[in-house]
Amino acid sequence: MRDPIPEPVRDLLAAVLEALDLPYPATIGDRETHDRILNDRVTQAKIALRSAMEEHPLGIEWTTEYLREQLAELPPAGYQHYAAKRAEAGR
Repeated sequence: MRDPIPEPVRDLLAAVLEALDLPYPATIGDRETHDRILNDRVTQAKIALRSAMEEHPLGIEWTTEYLREQLAELPPAGYQHYAAKRAEAGR
């Protein structure tokens, strides 16, 4: 039986997944905006993971909260999402 993942680590992993799991762009023209946002979010996720691995003195909980704050500043907006475009077509 595997040991459960400690809750602070699970929270950090969830925040990293949130950073990386952006909706796919609907068109080729939307790809540039999508890729820019994704790149910025990947950078923030890498910073958080490095901080957690280096045993940041403020702790993993602080690192997770900081990552979520940074992601809030980088919403997946400004481009059409594939899922939204597909939903519109189904109407």
